[in-house]
Amino acid sequence: MYQVLENRVRETLERFLRERYGVSVHVAISRPPKTELGEMATPVCFELARLLRRPPRPLAEEMASLLPSIPGIERWTVAGGGYLNAYLDRAAFFREAALAETAAPSPAPDAPKIIVEHTNINPNKAAHIGHLRNAVLGDTFVRLLRHTGHRVEVQNYIDNTGVQVADVVVGFLHLEKKPVEDVRQLATQPKFDFYCWDLYARVTQFFEEDPARIELRNQALKAIEEGHGTEAELAELIATTIVRCHLRTMERLGVEYDLLPRESEILRLKFWDAAFALLKQRGAVVYATSGKNAGCWVMPLGDADEPTAAPEAKILVRSNGTVTYVGKDIAYQLWKFGLLDRDFAYRRFHTHPSGHTVWVTASEAGEPDAPCFGRADQVFNVIDSRQSYLQNIVVAGLRALGYSEQADRSVHFAYEMVALSPRCAEELGYPLSEEERRRAYVEVSGRRGTGVKADDLLDRLEARARAEVDARHPDDPAEERATRAHAIAVSALRYYLLKYTRNTVVAFDFKDALSFEGETGPYCQYAVVRARNIFRKWAMQQMETSEAADGSLEISLTPEQAARFLAPPEGNEFWELVLLAGSLDAAVHAAVTAQEPAFVAKYAFQLAQAFNNFYHRHHILTEADATRQAFLLMLTSLVMQQLEVALALLGIEAPEKM
Repeated sequence: MYQVLENRVRETLERFLRERYGVSVHVAISRPPKTELGEMATPVCFELARLLRRPPRPLAEEMASLLPSIPGIERWTVAGGGYLNAYLDRAAFFREAALAETAAPSPAPDAPKIIVEHTNINPNKAAHIGHLRNAVLGDTFVRLLRHTGHRVEVQNYIDNTGVQVADVVVGFLHLEKKPVEDVRQLATQPKFDFYCWDLYARVTQFFEEDPARIELRNQALKAIEEGHGTEAELAELIATTIVRCHLRTMERLGVEYDLLPRESEILRLKFWDAAFALLKQRGAVVYATSGKNAGCWVMPLGDADEPTAAPEAKILVRSNGTVTYVGKDIAYQLWKFGLLDRDFAYRRFHTHPSGHTVWVTASEAGEPDAPCFGRADQVFNVIDSRQSYLQNIVVAGLRALGYSEQADRSVHFAYEMVALSPRCAEELGYPLSEEERRRAYVEVSGRRGTGVKADDLLDRLEARARAEVDARHPDDPAEERATRAHAIAVSALRYYLLKYTRNTVVAFDFKDALSFEGETGPYCQYAVVRARNIFRKWAMQQMETSEAADGSLEISLTPEQAARFLAPPEGNEFWELVLLAGSLDAAVHAAVTAQEPAFVAKYAFQLAQAFNNFYHRHHILTEADATRQAFLLMLTSLVMQQLEVALALLGIEAPEKM
């Protein structure tokens, strides 16, 4: 509601400035530090004073007296040297916020499309905690975009022909000496991704023991890219099986996808060949004839003053003819924007529990009713900050081809790594030195098998949440307790990964994440549960009276009554809560604009905290004044409604009990 009103005020002021003073300026609006100064403030009169060569305060006073009436604004005042402050109509804001539609608007079928690519786990082993931050950030950003009316396509890129898959192929063939049929049988067993996790760590050690063995990787990689032989057959089996494992893991967190673009099809459908031809035609790549890059096709990256600069050119095609990751990613990025003269075929791959279909790319035999994928107006690539250099090269490739607008709309949605608190690391069984115990966080390594598997982490969280639920509600059915524990565990994990800004290293800690107090997901859930309990008990009270014998449980409150309870100074406490509850749209707008989901996580906590303070100060169910009780119930309903929406945007569901 607040964002709607802010937009209304901005549009009115900008129109007034054009008509009255003949100037076009952007009106910046901020929220004053105290409601005594109003709910909106703009410094636009300082800019206007500069343009008109008049003092700002008299201009602000003139505007305050001449501005047309704006629905929702009660009055204007002038503050300081020329700030123009607006005071909201409290009762009208309360009413509109309570009646506002919370469902996301449906975008037009031909609206500009935003592609958000996230998760992108190499399909060679189980997902780990770092992958969870990627998926949760990407999924939450998708929810925020869709809530604000954008048409969004979610892609999860599958690098099924890369080095990591090749290493596991080498492990099965040269370490374990397993034929394809043995691996196929193994792939039908539970936790195949866990098995490959351990094998991948062993292969890393296998290569370190004898560097000459890297040639086995190179041979496997070439066979996989060309799509023939035992190595290619094994790679397809391993990658497909592990992708299904990853989907099950992500479904535990409520993460869903629209399309799984596979690297193998980028190669087989000659996406790279088309992109490579364009790059050569534009002179964006050169063939190195000497030096350490001899025999490679490389992209010169300009001088050191450029943001994408590097001290040397980047290899796109190795001397053995295989394509590097970044080369294939340039082709993929071109396809996302509809800039290649070719497309994938598509097949159904998986159905999420919600019933939503996940499609996968194919090189042939596609299904005729497949949606239209790609052709985006803007692309967000959710990839950790350590990949910034490679992401810059992808953008440089677009610019080198003359696609500057698409390069500008290619966004690296970067984030820092996830580590463990020393306490958490020791709980997971990792031996730490005294020095490591004193550190803020402990890094782990999936390559060496010391990472934290995502499913293991979720299992531990669910077990701890279940112990808390069992202690509080031992007589509830076991299935209900299990469902409740799952919701709390997901809330704890998702909120913990979201509450930090993207440029912050997250040090995960079990105890901190699962706490029912402080800035945690369970704390926010508990506020919703409290609000629901109020209405459940109130409904029971009403049904016991003759007045509610017909089942009617409507809350009746006139605008005049609401205005009386919200009037300053006694009503300031209630107004602060109303204003915060009605500001979810502003928090979402800020999160989307800044590409920072943490803003909504912070909002949810602040609203939960404000409501809990309100809950302890006001005994709603025993309130003797019926009109005051109705007001308190309406305020509780508004908070509950907005908090439920905020949590849903974070991918969190509030259970019926805690």
